[in-house]
Amino acid sequence: MKKYFPNIFITITLILLHLNLNTINAQTIVMGKVIDAVSRQPLEAAIVSQSNAVSVNTITDQNGNFTLKVSNENSNLLASYIGYKSTTIDISGKNNIKIELQPDASNLKDVIVLAANTQTKFATLAKIDLDLKPVRSTQELMRLVPGLFVAQHAGGGKAEQIFLRGFDIDHGTDIQVSLDGMPVNMVSHAHGQGYADAHFIIPETVNNIDFGCGPYYAHQGNLNTAGYVNFSTFNNISKSIVQVEAGRFNTYRTLAMLDLLKKNKDKQSAYVAAEVNYSDGATINKQNFNRFNVFGKYNLAISPNTQLTASASAFSSKWDASGQIPTRAVEDGTIDRFGSIDPSEGGNTERYNANLNVSHTFKNNITWDNQAYYSRYIFSLYSDFTFYLNDPVNADEINQKESRNIFGYNTKVNVKKSYGKLSINSSYGAGFRYDATFNSTLAHTVKRTFLENIKKGDISEANLFAYTQKQFSIGNWLIDVGVRYDYLHFDYLDKLNATQLPSQGKSIISPKLNVQYTFNSKVQAYIKGGKGFHSNDTRVVVANKGQEILPAAYGADLGIILKPTKNLFLNIAAWYLWLDQEFVYVGDDGNIEPSGKTRREGVDVIARYQFNSHLFANVNFNFTKPRAVDVTKGQDYIPLAPTVTSTGGLFYKNKLGFNGGLSYRYIANRAANEDYSITAKGYTLIDGSINYTKPKYEIGLAMENILNVKWNEAQFATESRLKNEPIGSSVTELNFTPGTPFFIRAKLAVFF
Repeated sequence: MKKYFPNIFITITLILLHLNLNTINAQTIVMGKVIDAVSRQPLEAAIVSQSNAVSVNTITDQNGNFTLKVSNENSNLLASYIGYKSTTIDISGKNNIKIELQPDASNLKDVIVLAANTQTKFATLAKIDLDLKPVRSTQELMRLVPGLFVAQHAGGGKAEQIFLRGFDIDHGTDIQVSLDGMPVNMVSHAHGQGYADAHFIIPETVNNIDFGCGPYYAHQGNLNTAGYVNFSTFNNISKSIVQVEAGRFNTYRTLAMLDLLKKNKDKQSAYVAAEVNYSDGATINKQNFNRFNVFGKYNLAISPNTQLTASASAFSSKWDASGQIPTRAVEDGTIDRFGSIDPSEGGNTERYNANLNVSHTFKNNITWDNQAYYSRYIFSLYSDFTFYLNDPVNADEINQKESRNIFGYNTKVNVKKSYGKLSINSSYGAGFRYDATFNSTLAHTVKRTFLENIKKGDISEANLFAYTQKQFSIGNWLIDVGVRYDYLHFDYLDKLNATQLPSQGKSIISPKLNVQYTFNSKVQAYIKGGKGFHSNDTRVVVANKGQEILPAAYGADLGIILKPTKNLFLNIAAWYLWLDQEFVYVGDDGNIEPSGKTRREGVDVIARYQFNSHLFANVNFNFTKPRAVDVTKGQDYIPLAPTVTSTGGLFYKNKLGFNGGLSYRYIANRAANEDYSITAKGYTLIDGSINYTKPKYEIGLAMENILNVKWNEAQFATESRLKNEPIGSSVTELNFTPGTPFFIRAKLAVFF
């Protein structure tokens, strides 16, 4: 399959990108903007249609702007958006209009099957899920993405282990994560490629979640193989909030979000948010986990057509961890399930971000977006996976640490044109990202005391990219074709050997094709295909003299979207993904060992149902068969790759008064090693919440693991030796971190 992908996609790309049509458009073009009437927040993906011809429609962009070709300049427009009251606007004699939507209860009827970009529907679904189930942690944010599971195994401070579409993504190798277009992932990270620590995000600042599975998106680059997730924060907020929370295990959280400019928000707005977290955790050895976040955002309308958005954030976290524990130590009574072999694990991390966006809309229906960002990052982690296997005296604790600066710039031009019944939306983007990492270190330690360096060096990694994407819409057809070019350059200074290894560089071209056909307002089918990639670690690239720099991924989706009734939404997709090179967990021993080619095939099901104006249900099912290629059958299991997962819940939503819900998440048993002789145990957990909301305050309870299930959160097949075991002996078995038992927390929020 891989062999024919590039030729097919490049041929189609060349044909469509050079298509020229000269049909004259005699219809009226209406331009405008859709905003929240209260907060003045621009509404992305709002639906605007001609009221007497709803098949004539469009969706708003990230700044709330839209352009619609109507058959009569005296027509009315109908605007709708999830969580807002629909409104009709008379456009007679108006060239540029502003549509203000009043907030209202979420309603599944507002999710409409349109011949517009399929991806907006999933962002709308995420908007509903976020409204029904408000979150208070980045783990809960990630879990809102259908099919995505996370596991924490280092006292709450380490980036979560991520699972999606049959991948154990480790901490981010095969998923691209971003916030407001700024990357979260860290390439060539001291702990693992693509390390995506999203803990600097304050959950309440997140307005929506854009996500997609597979390598089908031209605007997504490195690490976008299993999929991508982009969190977007509010531009404006409608009210200030102060909130306090307290729960089991000496857990506390304080949040404040303050609206700094309450007047003339169409001209400028600003808010600041901050949170403080502390928890001892459920383990016997206290985690002493603490985290501090602050985030600020400012918006300025420089002119009616030019918008500036600036944000900045600071994040600091420290914690202790009980680490992964071997099964035998629990079974023979050496330690408790919530005990520890090496309680000196843990670490600290800091991140400081600045993000600047300037967008301009030209009169000829062209938009130009520019983004520049900077991050300062500091990281130190102490871990002990093998105990006394390698050093029978001092044990095997390691310290991984680094500091880095990240610079980036993105620019995108979007052009919309119409030729009779044909509409063409063209995007042209380019940019770069540069990571300068200093003293990336792997050291041998004992109880956080330095013994010796194993690896130490400076890493420089640059990624330059450009892409073009064209979306052809005619009648019921939508054809989206794109191609992306990436060039990556790698440099490594080995400080232990005082050696500047020869730099390496390589480029890759990634074609994409998405075809969609809308049968009617109830049925839509699509096929997606594309090539993506994940880069290898710089230290591996230069050591291997440029071999296996950019292993590619080739994928295809065949799906159908159904809206048989106004209160039911279904998406079913069968998919296939081939990966040229897999990265797997190898014990953080300083050697990154790619494991060869893999393939995955599966089926994803997303379902949403609304019983009445207050009661909602959702469910997601994911079935995957992940296998290694060119490996003997029975030895071809991919360690920790999920095969069956499901999430869902039942939620009661009311603007005022009582709200709440029950949700579950399920993951089946799966192979922990290549021959499935060790099993990573599955689990089913049920969480719940209940809140009472009034205009000026809200009180609530949140419960996790209501049934108090004994479950393993992170699990690995690890070779280790305990102190009392014979020197030279070892045991390979399941090591795990225990999942949180029943947990309850209360909150009080005040609005003003």
